[in-house]
Amino acid sequence: MRYAQALALHHAGQTAAAAAIYRELVAANPTHFGALHMLGVIALSSQDWAAACDLIGRAVAVNADSADAWYNLGLAHGHMQRAIDALACYDRSIALSPDHYRAYNNRANVLAELGRYADAVVACARAIACKPDYAEAYCNRGNALRQLRQLDVAVASYDQALVHCPTFAEAIANRGAVLHELERFAAALASHDQALALNPRYAEAWSNRGATLLQLGQFATAVASFDRAIEIKPDYAEAYANRGAALKELQQLDAALASYDRALALAPGDAEARWNKSLILLLAGAFADGWALYESRWDNPKTECRRRDFPQPLWGGREPLAGRTILLYSEQGLGDTLQFCRYAALVAALGARVVLEVRAPLVGVLRELAGVAVLLAYGDPLPPFDCHCPLLSLPRALHTRLETIPRAPAYLRADAARVAHWRARLGDPGAIRVGLVWSGNPGHNNDRKRSIPLADLLPFLPAGCTYVSLQQELRERDRAALAGRADIVHFGDALAEFTDTAALCTLMNLIISVDTSVAHLSAALGRRTWLLLPYIPDWRWLLGRDDSPWYPTIKLYRQPAHGAWSAVLAQVRADLNRWRPPSGTEGRR
Repeated sequence: MRYAQALALHHAGQTAAAAAIYRELVAANPTHFGALHMLGVIALSSQDWAAACDLIGRAVAVNADSADAWYNLGLAHGHMQRAIDALACYDRSIALSPDHYRAYNNRANVLAELGRYADAVVACARAIACKPDYAEAYCNRGNALRQLRQLDVAVASYDQALVHCPTFAEAIANRGAVLHELERFAAALASHDQALALNPRYAEAWSNRGATLLQLGQFATAVASFDRAIEIKPDYAEAYANRGAALKELQQLDAALASYDRALALAPGDAEARWNKSLILLLAGAFADGWALYESRWDNPKTECRRRDFPQPLWGGREPLAGRTILLYSEQGLGDTLQFCRYAALVAALGARVVLEVRAPLVGVLRELAGVAVLLAYGDPLPPFDCHCPLLSLPRALHTRLETIPRAPAYLRADAARVAHWRARLGDPGAIRVGLVWSGNPGHNNDRKRSIPLADLLPFLPAGCTYVSLQQELRERDRAALAGRADIVHFGDALAEFTDTAALCTLMNLIISVDTSVAHLSAALGRRTWLLLPYIPDWRWLLGRDDSPWYPTIKLYRQPAHGAWSAVLAQVRADLNRWRPPSGTEGRR
């Protein structure tokens, strides 16, 4: 009778009175299963996870045949971060009650925590089979599918959750996050706003909304969204980091750095935040701190940089190199290699024998690079060496500052035979030749900001020059525009190697390029190069200047605002109209 009375009080919400009776019953009978279990349930609702584990654990020791008790013990273990114990409890619950849909659903959550996402999808499916209108299981299935990168299927699962519970804010918010990953930004923003209409204090939805606004180019509004997320959740490290990214796009670098500092104070192990902070420091010319923090690229999963596992030590600039062989190797894109291969000569000047390993397309243009004793393509057998250093760690090792950048007018040279070949193909040595590069690798994460449709460039190219396309590949959108311009020579697949591109650059009076490897090649050859940059350029081009401390022959043309290519191209046209090399000066710098 007392237990029934306690249950009635419990169901009526009078938990304190119910707990008093449960405790009385346990005092009289320490093996009272029902009282132990219910005290554990009350501990769960009070978030006293340790007490819940103890009480419900004692209950199942008395009666191991209660599916609900094992389920609740699984909840308690899960909150205590004991995933394996929680999984075992859910399995016991399901064995006792095969249609226990909540156990299947929470089992899926634990499997996801363990990284077993495919198994989590199966567990969600079992929960749904038991309860076809179980919105939470559809949502959790969507979460697991997202981790498996089955993004379209994940969206469909969230949609199913919303069929059964249209006001399920978490499913709406998660749907928005996946739509963002699918780059369906307008739809993602609508989902974020819908979730926030249901729950205005949903910090994660505010942060995700800010991230989507960032992609839509609404940077000030993105900052406001991140601010709202932080107001709700002051320890939200990810929101601070994303806020830093938005402030960078507004060229508010000091505020961006402060935001990243706060993110790192809250989450010191966030390698992505450290990496992004390093890019701002380098963009601002703060090289001492920037190079040091740039080493975080190795720990950031969003970069393509991966440590090389060599038994020989990494050279950091302190150890003497005289008489030793050092392996220098490229680690990032072709443009990065072309920019930083110049450091081989500085390392050789310290007395080292330099072995340089680069990606195969660059071997031909780096054959005569000063300071290199052995040049290899990635994958070639490596000779014996004493130490190693990736190319982009050399500025830190050699304490490069703005004023000490190794700035040779030209440190590469085109192959003479290829130059002769292309000179013959071009003909008319008296023509004013302008090389053009208007787009880069479509897979680059900043491609939509740095590349220009050819149709947008063409109206700004004045007559009187022979324009030579230095693009090897054409995008479909550019083919028709190119076909309509007889004054643009395009060689396409005939540019089989970088040695051909280097030879053509050498034969140009001027190269006009967006930020691609060809711009680095042209400048490293000492060619006059006009570089077209987005409002927030890659860090190496700094801010607020029209020259580059890395390349004496480059002139920088910067967007005055995001997306403002027309202003850049208008300035290029005006300068082209004013600039003409003397006749008969093929390839003059």
